[in-house]
This record gives sequence, structure tokens and C-alpha cells, in this order.
Amino acid sequence: RRQRQMCIRDRNISKQHLPKKVIHLAAQSGVRHSIENPSEYINSNLVGFGNVLEFCKDNQVEHLIYASSSSIYGGNKKVPFSEKDFVEYPLSLYAATKKSNELIAHSYSHLYSMPIIGLRFFTVYGPWGRPDMAPFIFADSIFKKKPIKVFNYGKMSRDFTYIDDVIQTMIKLIDKPAIANDNFNRENPDPSSSWSPYRIFNVGNSKKIKLLDFICELETNMGIKAIMHFEKMQKGDVKSTFSDSKNLEDWTGFRPNTSIQFGIKKFVEWYKSYYK
Repeated sequence: RRQRQMCIRDRNISKQHLPKKVIHLAAQSGVRHSIENPSEYINSNLVGFGNVLEFCKDNQVEHLIYASSSSIYGGNKKVPFSEKDFVEYPLSLYAATKKSNELIAHSYSHLYSMPIIGLRFFTVYGPWGRPDMAPFIFADSIFKKKPIKVFNYGKMSRDFTYIDDVIQTMIKLIDKPAIANDNFNRENPDPSSSWSPYRIFNVGNSKKIKLLDFICELETNMGIKAIMHFEKMQKGDVKSTFSDSKNLEDWTGFRPNTSIQFGIKKFVEWYKSYYK
């Protein structure tokens, strides 16, 4: 991870290969870590992302897809979250950097007619998942019979999205670049599109899963009871996420649909196999 970050920070992204289509997923991720190490997020997510955009501009890239985040919805109360909602109140620096990415991306799309798509991922999980995210932390602790911290006393929910659905989404989008919205109304703007070739899409399963139900599914598949320590809400976190993925389906004909039962089963199978 650190080598990839240094690469985009230094703008030394690719001198040997000059792609015409770019999928940019490198970033410093995670809400809680951004509170402890803000400079990491500023350097990777702002400076690094700017370097990616400059690379795409200088090499006449025909289509850029980049990772945004559902954390952008921050303090919004209206659910499900829609790309048409205004997102002006991030609750963490991580979310603020991702909102900044969307704004900077739009400026490049406008200035250089560059087709750009931002993807707001909703709690992606599955085999090879990030070890700092709840699904991995929970599974690892349950297997080792260590207590897990359950924040907001378990009164939380997430729109868990299986990794294969995310991959399928990007495959569908790579050959379907953003185009200008000819009906864009500047007096009543739609934040998900633009007069420029710029689009924002939610990538979520459109199902709100209670955190305790997710843990229960892990227990069932691992055959081990979790030891839960209930704690208050963490700073910068949100109580619930819930995706409206209709725009993605309209654009690609596909929307994430893998059930939590299937996804957790596959995740646990991978975990047991990889860690023996």
C-alpha cells in the first residue's frame, strides 16, 4: 500500500505504459484512521488524486473511473442515499477528501472534456477484504475467540456490498464512459451529472443490514459464538448507510444483488482456507 501511495504522490505513475482507460482505486481509506493521521489522507487522497488527474490529462486518457465513498453522505438523514442528494456535511476528514475528489474531478472534466466517473462504494466486503474493516476484524476476532467492539451499542446498519458485484460494475462501466447531460438544468442542478462528461454512481446492494444480523451470519458460518463488547458511537462514524443504485442500473443494466448469506459464506470459506 505504501509503495502505491508514494507512486501517486510523486506523480511517477506510469512512464512505460500509457493507457487510454484508467481505473483509479489507490487511496488512504478508513474513517477512524483519518482522525489519527490526517496528513496521510491529504497527501494520498488530495495530492495523489491530483497527480492521477494530471497524468490522465497529459496522456489524453479517454475514460477515468475512480473510487469515491458512501462516507460522503455524512450527516444526511434521508434514505436511501441518492446521488442526487446534496452532500455538504462530511463527518470525517476521509469523507471530506472523497468529496473533494468529486469536485476536483468535475473541474478536470469541464476544462479538458475528460470523461470521468466517480463510484461511491458502500461497505465492500468479501475474500481478500481490507483487514481494517469490520467484516475482517469481526471474523478474525470470532475465530480467535477475542472480544469484538460493537459501536453505538449495536444500533447500526450498513449496505454491505459483495466484492464480485463491485468488479462486475467496473467491467460494465469501463466501456460506457460518462457523457454530458444535455438536459442539465443549472438553475435546478442534478449533482450526479453535469453539462460536462461527468457522472457519479452509488455502488451498493440497496439493502440495509443490521450490524448484529451481520455478526450473527458470521457466527453461523464460523460455528463460533462472538464475544461482543458494546460501546458508544465512534467519532466520525455514521449510524446507517443505505444505497439507491437505480442510476447505476439505468446506466449499465446491472446493480449489485449478492445476498449477505452468500457473500459471508464465501468470505468465511476464503478466511478459513487462507489462514488454515
